[in-house]
Amino acid sequence: MLADHQFDIETVEKLEALFGQPAQASLAKELDHIDEYYRQWIAASPFLALATVGPDGLDCSPRGDPRGFVDVVDAHTVILPERRGNNRIDSLRNLISDPRVAMLFLIPGLGETLRINGRARISTDPALLARYAIDDKQPKVVLVIKVETIFFQCSRAVARAGLWDAARHVERSSLPTPGQILERVSQAAIDGAAYDAALPERVKTTLY
Repeated sequence: MLADHQFDIETVEKLEALFGQPAQASLAKELDHIDEYYRQWIAASPFLALATVGPDGLDCSPRGDPRGFVDVVDAHTVILPERRGNNRIDSLRNLISDPRVAMLFLIPGLGETLRINGRARISTDPALLARYAIDDKQPKVVLVIKVETIFFQCSRAVARAGLWDAARHVERSSLPTPGQILERVSQAAIDGAAYDAALPERVKTTLY
């Protein structure tokens, strides 16, 4: 059952009337630069979701590496190496036309998350590529991101999800595998069983 459109909220005034004003702490936590405490949070994170926007729509995709993989250059700049992926490069395509980015950092075991909004440029500077090599394999590009706002998000969402609670983790066998999905959506043009059989080794050998 879909919601009746007569109940849609279409103005900021109606939103504010419904939710009220944010508490002082919700506003005070937002900075236009990275301070020492937020720097420590970034250094502890091995994972983030990167959101971009472009002429063909929105994209939100995962990024992960050993913790501290996002390098804080100074109070207003971070660098994100672009590791090997599926070559769709949806995020990078978007950044060609619109430099705006949003990042949501997760830290395993913590309920709070960290948010950064800013603007990114795509760089192939040889010195930077060499600096962020892992196992002698360089990223093809890095994102140099100018930080415009940074703030932490409270733990309610992670607590409600039970994200770090092992008792609530999903058994992999309870869901379709990547191969099964690919075989179905490709109308059997892709052999799902063969894809699944090769996937663990392919992930292992193509991380970088």
